[in-house]
Amino acid sequence: MAEIHDATVKITLREGCEDLVPSKAHHDDAAFDLRSCVGMVLPKGETVLVPTGIFMELPYGYEAQVRPRSGLALKHSLLIPNSPGTIDAGYRGEVGVIMYNGGHEDFQVKRGDRIAQMVICKLPEVELIVVGELSDSLRGAGGFGSTGKE
Repeated sequence: MAEIHDATVKITLREGCEDLVPSKAHHDDAAFDLRSCVGMVLPKGETVLVPTGIFMELPYGYEAQVRPRSGLALKHSLLIPNSPGTIDAGYRGEVGVIMYNGGHEDFQVKRGDRIAQMVICKLPEVELIVVGELSDSLRGAGGFGSTGKE
């Protein structure tokens, strides 16, 4: 029986990157693994753009969100500072992952290493309207750590 998909995302690959097609480790995973297409060092305390070798054509009404891998964050303090990074449907450039090495030593990325994960999300059609006032809620204007405090 054929699988049913809600959307099709077209991808192309940088020459020599045919083995780096984003994939899911398990069929019920939420995210596709993104891999580095180069070997490089992520110097401690620095932010670096890591190329993936992939280019995408997302359908209108969709976005891709690039998120950190929990194991890299826990074991090596590798973060994605703009997480989740948004890839818009109109973008056709190479997917890159902005990574910050918050660890105590340089981190070696090898070609093919899983460096991030990517979730494809359908976006609702939203209209913003300007009004004179907003309705009340239990929370009101409380924010920035106010939840649960009296």
